[in-house]
Amino acid sequence: MSEHELVQRAQAGDFEAFNELISTHKPRIYGLAVKLAGNTEDAEDILQDTFLKAIDKIDQFRGESSFGTWLYAIALNEARAMFQKRKQADLRPIDEYLPSGHHGEESMALDGEHGGAPNLFDWKDPEKLFEAQELRQTINRLVAELPYVYREAFVLRYIEELSVKEVAEKIGESEAATKSRILRARLALRERLSEVFEERYERKMS
Repeated sequence: MSEHELVQRAQAGDFEAFNELISTHKPRIYGLAVKLAGNTEDAEDILQDTFLKAIDKIDQFRGESSFGTWLYAIALNEARAMFQKRKQADLRPIDEYLPSGHHGEESMALDGEHGGAPNLFDWKDPEKLFEAQELRQTINRLVAELPYVYREAFVLRYIEELSVKEVAEKIGESEAATKSRILRARLALRERLSEVFEERYERKMS
């Protein structure tokens, strides 16, 4: 059956059709939830809430986008709702993660040179770092430490590989504000990665 036929059957109350619809998209939605939540427990809650909301709202799906895109948007909203209830997740300002001299660099070009701090890890091509398993695990851990609004922007841009414009649309911000969040997340992660590599180098040399 086509997706359209499955949606029609699901909207008519066929739970098996609904299960078939979500099974295709479950791995991607769960992967997104893990990156946004930073742990599997919260990710499972987001996944469950997403599917419960989808069941509740299936009659409102009009097919203007794919069913997967619709689920994706619900998952983003559920993740954001979870962390809005946990204000402590955003209490620490992003400046705590930024290297000295980089505060207020929103006006810099998103992919330009950042200057200063010569010991910083080069963060020009973050997506390439995910090719290495150990680095991927380290980056996942560091991303999970970021305040949620910056983590969300970074995950959508570099892990989900959306364009800046698409990220802005997903998070409901202007492109300028979105670029600022992405840049500041990158700078923060650059600093943390530099610290990790410096510690590894010192251990190796000792």
